[in-house]
Amino acid sequence: MEVEYSGTQFVPKDRRPDGLGDLYVIPDEIICAILVCLTPRDVARLSCVSSVMYILSNEEPLWMSLCLNNLNGQLQYKGSWKKTALNHLCVPNGYEETCRKPINFEGFYSLFLLRRHYRCYTTLAGFSFDTGNVERKEDLSLEDFHQDFDAKKPVLISGLTDTWPARYTWTIDQLLRNYGDTAFKISQRSSRKISMKFSNYVSYMQIQHDEDPLYIFDDKFGEVAPGLLNDYSVPHLFQEDYFDVLDREKRPAFRWLIIGPERSGASWHVDPALTSAWNTLLCGRKRWALYPPGRVPAGVTVHVNEDDGDVNIETPSSLQWWLDFYPLLADEDKPIECTQLPGETIYVPSGWWHCVLNLENTVAVTQNFANSANFEFVCLDMAPGYQHKGVCRAGLLALDEGSFEDAKDVRLSAENSLSNLDLTRKEKRIKFCEPVEEPNCDIAANQTSRKHRLHDLEFCYDISFLEMFLDKRRDHYNSLWSSSNCIGQREMREWLWKLWVGKPGMRDLTWKGACLALNAGKWNECVREICNFHELPFPTDDERLPVGMGSNPVYLIADHVIKLYVEDGLEACLHALGSELEFYSLLCKVDSPLKNHIPGVLASGILFIDNGSYKIVSWDGKGVPEVIASCNLISGNSLEVDFPFGICSKRHFDLRKAGMSISESISSGESSIIWPYIVTKRCKGKTYAELRDSLSSEDTLNLASFLGEQLRNLHLLPLPSLNASTFVNTEQEIEYYRVNELMVAATEKLSIPAEWDFFIRTLRKRKNDVSSRLTKWGDPIPSFLIEKVDAYLPDDCAKFLNLSEDGKVGKPCSWIHSDIMDDNIHMEPCFASYCSTEHHSDDDLMQNSHVNGYHGSGEVTSWRPSHILDFSDLSLGDPICDLIPIHLDVFRGDSNLLKQLLESYGLPLARRISQHDSVEGGSKFGRLSYIAMCYCILHEENILGAIFSIWTDLRTAKSWEEVEETVWGNLNKYSGFC
Repeated sequence: MEVEYSGTQFVPKDRRPDGLGDLYVIPDEIICAILVCLTPRDVARLSCVSSVMYILSNEEPLWMSLCLNNLNGQLQYKGSWKKTALNHLCVPNGYEETCRKPINFEGFYSLFLLRRHYRCYTTLAGFSFDTGNVERKEDLSLEDFHQDFDAKKPVLISGLTDTWPARYTWTIDQLLRNYGDTAFKISQRSSRKISMKFSNYVSYMQIQHDEDPLYIFDDKFGEVAPGLLNDYSVPHLFQEDYFDVLDREKRPAFRWLIIGPERSGASWHVDPALTSAWNTLLCGRKRWALYPPGRVPAGVTVHVNEDDGDVNIETPSSLQWWLDFYPLLADEDKPIECTQLPGETIYVPSGWWHCVLNLENTVAVTQNFANSANFEFVCLDMAPGYQHKGVCRAGLLALDEGSFEDAKDVRLSAENSLSNLDLTRKEKRIKFCEPVEEPNCDIAANQTSRKHRLHDLEFCYDISFLEMFLDKRRDHYNSLWSSSNCIGQREMREWLWKLWVGKPGMRDLTWKGACLALNAGKWNECVREICNFHELPFPTDDERLPVGMGSNPVYLIADHVIKLYVEDGLEACLHALGSELEFYSLLCKVDSPLKNHIPGVLASGILFIDNGSYKIVSWDGKGVPEVIASCNLISGNSLEVDFPFGICSKRHFDLRKAGMSISESISSGESSIIWPYIVTKRCKGKTYAELRDSLSSEDTLNLASFLGEQLRNLHLLPLPSLNASTFVNTEQEIEYYRVNELMVAATEKLSIPAEWDFFIRTLRKRKNDVSSRLTKWGDPIPSFLIEKVDAYLPDDCAKFLNLSEDGKVGKPCSWIHSDIMDDNIHMEPCFASYCSTEHHSDDDLMQNSHVNGYHGSGEVTSWRPSHILDFSDLSLGDPICDLIPIHLDVFRGDSNLLKQLLESYGLPLARRISQHDSVEGGSKFGRLSYIAMCYCILHEENILGAIFSIWTDLRTAKSWEEVEETVWGNLNKYSGFC
């Protein structure tokens, strides 16, 4: 070992320059951050480079990250994180000896590592925490809670849990005895879904020395350990919860079991969707710190993505914040804080920042909720755009410099207040007023002036103030959905509709929330214009809100259904309506029996704004209205066909869209001023989505038979006249594809028939970026399978056609609905006095049935399917594609229902592969299950997310073939070959 003489003693020579070479200039924290991005194998190799790299590469926090970042499923801690990682990587036991070798630190100094080491081994027993300054109450009445605290300020309440069994049974020892073999979810900074058996977790708690220990934070504890739900009840102060109108699987996560050791905790955050929360401690002690809305804690940075409004918060761990930031705060900058004791419940209002540190082993339960006090804030947080989300969390500091003056007048319209903002940055970083040195008087004066201006504005967490920062140029239906929203778009729309129907007493409040999240006021105005133009009755109070979960505003008004097309922008909307109108025309022309099961079209047209006024032109899909012609959305050649925005043009549009990235293919969300619309006859009864849980098994089997019959009618329809040359733009459509390592011009692939050409080309484009698309969607799609997806898919999608040596296609091409889901199937009731199976007249049904929720008389004995709705997603292609939404959404994977459907369908789905066909891997392409699985993978929607949500066991599948067999294996038993 080299040493240097310093004064009167010899000290070891600094190893860092020689050990790191040119990397010497990089701080240790940056090197450690880089190491986390490597694989465990690469880190092990790097540790051999030098003694310094050996030290950095053997740090426990590093191996904790490496282990958790490469693990899915159950975790078993082996005493150290390196041992645990090697165990999960199945490294032979002989290598474990290297894990025990002590590390020599002589000649190596790192303040960064020293601080981290201190956080790993410090104990909190010696830290002094007083009771804090959060107001404490006992036996708080509901009236006093609503008046003084609800959505206003935090409060610590005792006496709410005295009758809970959990008050005495939720200790670490008792839970270990009762639930030792139960696996609970672990919260840690990784996107991976990790769980531990409770017995293993308790062992980990006892021996761990992590700076940010693992923390049980399980929102599914009621499902894995139902007995725990019997041990507590929601306190009377918090029982109003508007999310309870949603089914359990559709409502956002709302309750959590929380168990953690000393030093663990929750870092600074605002609860999802600006909901409020209550948290009851059953065992141990917790230290809470809280700031009011808009007051970003020191050390925390808020990023809001301006494309989708996704909120990302960078924050130190809870322990690091208390050790490194809290002591430096001036008294006036310190948070509101308290120490929570067993049996106490803390209430955290909507929008409040909070951070929690466990002072010892703790057990707690918490729930989030939306009630009358915070409902509008929850709806505001769901709304599209980004600036209002930044303001809700960071106050006026979220605004750009030029926006302070705009914010002075709260009556200023949102359009004007947003007009001068800098909308070019992809990420908004919240800025803080940094202290300045006294000599720089000009800068100090400017900072002081800015602070005074902010103070004069008096940021108020008030909905009338916050909503002015909404971007009114965006609308809910046509905007990229933020991944930070607590529920999806469909669930959000269903939630508001169920509140509207199920809680009529709160309709004024629901309407306010719907105006924030859905632009409900604008859509209501549009619908009134359509009603006026076609002399239809105006919507009543019951009919003011769009219905259901669909991607376009749909209104039920008297005997009519009005649908505005807004999804994915104007061009997509014109193709959706144009194809639908062409399809209805075809049904009448060939007198298909399917027309009896599709709502009749009463009117259709284009609504637009011209010089500030609404105008309407009728449009039956033929020709191009002048208001559309001026938009330059269609080529001159397209004017030669009857339906210029019909199915042929739509296929070109879908092909272009398939070649875009995810961000490109989704509209920016800016509102259009042109909306196509359609008016259809209102069906009698209810959708299958409303009836699913109440139908008998016989009714469900009848539904499967009905769907098979109607798919048969749909797939037997003649195809439209296809003349690809009419639509091809040579500059846009000449594309090249790699086939067997050769680049072949698309124009040379003449073996593909015209009716299949666009279908195959669309699949090819989707295949090009399938891995990145699946990675973008992420959980619950297993990353292991994503890595194998390219090998599973065929090298050329044309092989799906089963082309034989003589060029014949081995399957039929047909019209496909593409979107037969539970809310697009209508059911009619059968009453005791109308139990005959024969079809009754509309007048009879109007008098004796439900009309979309309006109750008739008599006792309902059963329900029968009557109509299929919404043909705006029509396409041409493989009829197997129509089985995907039916099997996954309508049947929820029930193989018996799929079998029943196929029996009534009866059409061939493919030509049987023979030994004479020159199809590479013929046995694979001869499996209907393989073709269906590939279509699921290549689908533009996240179909795989649905599959791994229905069949949760498949999240540990070892191959795509295993997934294929489980989901679609029964297709191979169908004699649907010709």
